[in-house]
Amino acid sequence: MAINLDRLVGFHQKALNIRQDKMEVIAGNLANANTPGYKARDIDFKQAMASARDQQGQGMVRTHENHIAGSMNTSWDLQYRIPTQPDTGDGNTVEAQAERNEFLDTAMRYQAGVQFLDGKIKGMKKALSGGQGA
Repeated sequence: MAINLDRLVGFHQKALNIRQDKMEVIAGNLANANTPGYKARDIDFKQAMASARDQQGQGMVRTHENHIAGSMNTSWDLQYRIPTQPDTGDGNTVEAQAERNEFLDTAMRYQAGVQFLDGKIKGMKKALSGGQGA
């Protein structure tokens, strides 16, 4: 019987990739917290996961021979974050504390996903070794 690793970890691997991208977007927001006119961006995790499921197996398509070939599959759209605080006059919508909180939440969920995947892989190793330890 063949082992399908994508069925074992595919969903969780996609979730980790989206969370990693989300943390990069948040880090970009924090780096531009003092940039006049900068608009904070975000990735909607639920929408991104639905999009990743819908486009499973599809990669990037080169539309011109001069385009760089790549395998990045980021089909989710960056959205602008709606500010909860009034504009300070410079047009920047980054709310540093909210961004830090969102980063910490995403990082904790990322770490939980890594630990869950680690448990799945250890379980698979134990099953393959016949229960003789991993």
